[in-house]
Amino acid sequence: MPDGSAPAPSAKLPTILIADDDRSIRTVLTQALGRSGYQVRTTGYAATLWRWIEDGEGDLVITDVVMPDENGLDLVPRIRKLRPDLRVIVMSAQSTLMTAVKAAQRGAFEYLPKPFDLQDLLAVVGRALTVAPTAGEAAPPANDAEEDLPLIGRSPAMQEIYRTIARLTTADLTVMINGESGTGKELVARALHDHGKRRGGPFVAINMAAIPRELIESELFGHERGAFTGALARNAGRFEQANGGTLFLDEIGDMPPEAQTRLLRVLQEGEFTTVGGRQPIKANVRIIAATHRDLRTAIRQGLFREDLFYRLNVVPIRLPPLRERAEDIPLLARHFLDRARADGLPHKTLDQSAVDRLKRHSWPGNVRELENLMRRLAALCPDETITGATLDPELAEFETPPAQPAASAGAGQEPLAQSVERHIRAFLAAHEGGPGPSDMYDRVIAEVERPLIRMTLAATRGNQIRAAAMLGLNRNTLRKKIRDLDIQVTRGAV
Repeated sequence: MPDGSAPAPSAKLPTILIADDDRSIRTVLTQALGRSGYQVRTTGYAATLWRWIEDGEGDLVITDVVMPDENGLDLVPRIRKLRPDLRVIVMSAQSTLMTAVKAAQRGAFEYLPKPFDLQDLLAVVGRALTVAPTAGEAAPPANDAEEDLPLIGRSPAMQEIYRTIARLTTADLTVMINGESGTGKELVARALHDHGKRRGGPFVAINMAAIPRELIESELFGHERGAFTGALARNAGRFEQANGGTLFLDEIGDMPPEAQTRLLRVLQEGEFTTVGGRQPIKANVRIIAATHRDLRTAIRQGLFREDLFYRLNVVPIRLPPLRERAEDIPLLARHFLDRARADGLPHKTLDQSAVDRLKRHSWPGNVRELENLMRRLAALCPDETITGATLDPELAEFETPPAQPAASAGAGQEPLAQSVERHIRAFLAAHEGGPGPSDMYDRVIAEVERPLIRMTLAATRGNQIRAAAMLGLNRNTLRKKIRDLDIQVTRGAV
């Protein structure tokens, strides 16, 4: 019954045991499950549920977390020990990452945050009653670390991310995290490590955009003494440093082609050699990669290997930009103010006008921008209460101005599209009959890149975060291009 439909008349009706101290929840579930052909028994107490289970009743359990006499999560391992084939669905209004992870670690079949969609619940019930148990389904030892909430948000998008992380606690699969800069990709990678099978090992991160291309292979795989000029001693690379743990490859889209080839070989063969070395070294690491780029587009442009993409994209996770989960903004903002206070900054609160103003902002820098703003206000705002009027001058500078018609461009400034087209036409005219199309793309980019970056920085008044977002570049990549192209950044750059 994967879709929640009623069983055949001749079939024995499955009995579902429900424990929730909210009478309205019990009523709604009883009606919905009853219409779908199930028998239902409900209680508001964990003790009653446990008595039914000891008596051998029920084919499936649905339990809340918070009940008057016991935490529903504490029941799950006891149920699994007494009746290993009896599956448990955990539901909770405490819609946090830790709740989802603890439910999975203690052996729950599925976790559903409240409020939930009844059709989703019926589908989960159908799967729980029909899908055969898999080998090794038993729960791993619980990792009840401090609940420091590494990820915050109760929006549906974040709930799905929590559930994905929870499902991966027993797996050692390669993960690809995609999201704009500032959305928290490294936080997700750390959560996957901290609650996964390799949590006892090291977590090692490397940002591809922050390392010169010629040094990436040495950084990843290490080098031997004398492998190149300046290699005065053997150096262990990130693969060796992450042995037994997790290697986080941030901004994988910026990895140069030669390093992509070598990484693919490691993923295929499970071993590598250092630069200048001959002895293979076993690669005992879990790979988590992240990027803000659309790698499928990069593949079509010949900038990223398709076979490497499929090796890395075993479990894709998309982190939504902050503007797509505005309901999480007040929760995040108050969390950052509390953290600032814990760091010794003055206590600040938000009134409703401030909350409304925060929700209207587009957040090009995402969660990182929100955190920086809250810390700045905690330090500099003279009033204890932050209002919408307080936020207006802080956010107005970063609001994207409406597009101006071509006629309104300032003296000596032409619209960006016309400027790019003019440079391309000039290049084609200058090289007519010259090099073939094999290097046309690179040569056009070389001609256009400097004025394109200059005009984007001018349009953003030197704000490199916004400029990088407009150009589709990582901020570190943009900084490197500014340096390499000797571009002068105007006042107000960050």
